[in-house]
Amino acid sequence: MAPAARARNPQAKLMAQEPSRNETIKQASRALRGTLQEGLDEIASGAISEDDQQLVKFHGMYLQDDRDLRPERAKRKLDRAYAFMARLRIPAGLLSREQYLAMDRLADDRANGTLRLTTRQTIQFHGIIKSNVRAALREVNAAMLNSIAACGDINRNVMATSNPYRSAVHRAAFETARAISDHLLPKSRAWYEIFIDDEKVAGGEPEDEPIYGQTYLPRKFKITIAVPPDNDVDAFAHDLSFIALAEAGRLVGYTVVAGGGMGATHGDPETHPAIAQAIGYCPADQAVAVAEAVVGVQRDFGNRAVRKRARLKYTIEDRGLDWFIAEVNRRLATPLQPARPFHFTGNGDATGWTSDTDGRHHLTLFVENGRIADRGDWRLKSALRTIAQTTAGDFVFTPNQNVILANLTDDEKPRVQEILASHGVVQGFSILRENAMACVALPTCGLALAESERYLPSLITRLERIFAENGLADQRVTVRMTGCPNGCARPYLAEIGFVGRNPGRYNLHLGGAADGTRLNRLYREDLDEADLLTVLGKLIADYAMKRGPAESFGDFVTRTGVI
Repeated sequence: MAPAARARNPQAKLMAQEPSRNETIKQASRALRGTLQEGLDEIASGAISEDDQQLVKFHGMYLQDDRDLRPERAKRKLDRAYAFMARLRIPAGLLSREQYLAMDRLADDRANGTLRLTTRQTIQFHGIIKSNVRAALREVNAAMLNSIAACGDINRNVMATSNPYRSAVHRAAFETARAISDHLLPKSRAWYEIFIDDEKVAGGEPEDEPIYGQTYLPRKFKITIAVPPDNDVDAFAHDLSFIALAEAGRLVGYTVVAGGGMGATHGDPETHPAIAQAIGYCPADQAVAVAEAVVGVQRDFGNRAVRKRARLKYTIEDRGLDWFIAEVNRRLATPLQPARPFHFTGNGDATGWTSDTDGRHHLTLFVENGRIADRGDWRLKSALRTIAQTTAGDFVFTPNQNVILANLTDDEKPRVQEILASHGVVQGFSILRENAMACVALPTCGLALAESERYLPSLITRLERIFAENGLADQRVTVRMTGCPNGCARPYLAEIGFVGRNPGRYNLHLGGAADGTRLNRLYREDLDEADLLTVLGKLIADYAMKRGPAESFGDFVTRTGVI
């Protein structure tokens, strides 16, 4: 093709570009091994090589350092305080009490003493020094868990709507999540070889990857299963989501949506958040095949030259939704049917006790920003440990960073209430706080531009006063904060979203739908706390006076032209 023609054809231009450095690393990695084995054995530094820092993500870990300590350590000419963050793969967020107890011990023995519930229904541990990595993952493996594919350019933890014990439909959605997760796991045994038993795979040859190939996916890939009317998984925020259709209390199929993603880069118009679009409907037993087909399209056509444009949302944007649907259908034995309607009512968690028709009880327990820890009189970590030791229930982590104590008996319910009360874990938070969510950000995330987890609680306290002063103390409003524009806490779907721009300063996004089906929009840039409270104070006062019956805050600012 001539240069002039290539310039008019963006796909030809894309194909002519050199693959990114990450593609070269994956290609040469020997099925994700690299030199990780040697790097972990090197005691002179707490870090590993730059190439291995990319590969270790496929094994569920990031190399981080404590950014609070950087200035002092630099002054003393010391290396950074390196440690690993390890994230588990827990499809649909369900753990047995034995597994939870094992992870509680691991947090104390190998990490920083806390468990962090993520926005993808799993646990991550912070502060695992290099000499503890293998020991920590061996404890994970002994609990019949792993961290495989929890990070990296691959399908990550598959989410499903909270609590599989709620109904037969919820249980079927849970099973779909597990089936997709298992099917899309990489075939490489590198995780076991490097971290668990130190034994080479028989024959010494890297394994074939029939789904992913030698270079896996262009970027991360995220899948969720939603059961209306609850959109707790934020189905539209991910690369691929299955929205359940039930008839007579039985799951019959899924409307499939694709192309969502929260990541963006400040000042780069080529990057932006996007919500997923409907691509069709499939019977329940076809979900795994559809997942593989969509992953295959992204593997074959995703941008491998520019990583900022490598998510599925950009593949669809560049080639068109009709092309994408046709390419998915070409890979399926039975093409997708037309999408079927669904209805969501919200994307938060209803905290408190519920009971099912089998006489079992479930407690959804609010965990602020997902951090399970003992802090002063609030001894949540100790309480959950005691509950796991003295009841036979399960633990379910929600997409909103909370925990469900599930499947409890009549006798166990009062025991759980007593344990929580004796450890100072009393519920009854404001509805605003219960619907707020933050990413980790500083001090451990290397991408953070501003605080998030450590700051949002105090900002919520100030916002609670404003809402209360305007007679809106009981108004449900979703608030999300991230320390950078990558969107790990899904701030672009919030009614009020704070995105870190600089230390102590945030971009303010407004107008997301209360059910998570509409993106918000940038309202003001680079505001400090005083500016945020001033701007929001005026908007909240207007909302209190001028809102329509049952109108959400996000709908109000959209209807009235605020954004």
